[in-house]
Amino acid sequence: MTEHVIAIMLAFVIDQVIGDPKNAPHPVRLFGWSIAFCERRLNKGRFKKEKGMAMIMLVGLFFMLAAFSIVSFFSRLHPAAGIFAEAVIISFMIAEKSLREAALAVYEPLCQKNLVSAREKLSWIVGRDTADLPESEIVRGTVETVAENTSDGITAPLFWALFGGAPFAVLYRVVNTADSMVGYQNEKFAEFGFASAKLDDLLNYLPSRLTAFIMVLVNHPAKGIQKRECFSILKRDARKHPSPNSGFLESAMAALLGVSLGGINRYQGKISNRPKLGDGVYSLEAKHIHDAIDIMKKTDRFFLLFFMIGGVCFDAAITWSQSILSL
Repeated sequence: MTEHVIAIMLAFVIDQVIGDPKNAPHPVRLFGWSIAFCERRLNKGRFKKEKGMAMIMLVGLFFMLAAFSIVSFFSRLHPAAGIFAEAVIISFMIAEKSLREAALAVYEPLCQKNLVSAREKLSWIVGRDTADLPESEIVRGTVETVAENTSDGITAPLFWALFGGAPFAVLYRVVNTADSMVGYQNEKFAEFGFASAKLDDLLNYLPSRLTAFIMVLVNHPAKGIQKRECFSILKRDARKHPSPNSGFLESAMAALLGVSLGGINRYQGKISNRPKLGDGVYSLEAKHIHDAIDIMKKTDRFFLLFFMIGGVCFDAAITWSQSILSL
């Protein structure tokens, strides 16, 4: 596990320094292409649910084995090369820098009252209709995306990397990508995307809850709000969300900012009414995007620190127990 910890630390640094190269091939794009290829050929006729299950298993295992093979190859050359190869792969699976940049791309035109540009930039990172959104709704969409992706895009892949290195991080990202592409409750994907959606819920179950708890634990709430109130709101509102996991992140973020998230979203003209999360002490403003980014950064760094310490302690305990048993 110590090797995984070192690789994770290095991966986080690589993501901070380099991020996702704009014009270079990215593994997640390959995941998406593979899922789309399978969907076009399998999502028809009978047994759609079974075909969807086979698709996510085959694509997930293929890329998981590819990651394992790459790390094994470089490890045979030199242990340090193996750790570096694992770090590079994991860095592709996390997206802190790109999430921060995407949120700031909405924040900056909002500060200049350029709603047209802000709506366009928001449309790049959310699935809801953005064409007619007022400033407060643009802010809400951005803050909700930052909250949810603090786990989906950063802490969850790090969580699985700690336990299984690059192969587990890759498997998580394949499943998460599949869920974002086919995990919809509509006529086209309800059956085919069932397995991807349920597996994504399962893999995010622990990371989302741990991330939400750490988010409230390590961040300072907005002025006039007590920490215990934030934990109460998290407990009260987390399960109101239609997603079994996203509600924890959005409730934690809403509590810390003192705002209300959720409400009416439109997807291709169809209304989706989400329950309100948080007490709405303050009205949503552009500055809340910047505050949400700060909360995200502090959360993922403490998450990384806690799990690094945990991983090292776990290895130390295993080594100690083995030495005792060998006496």
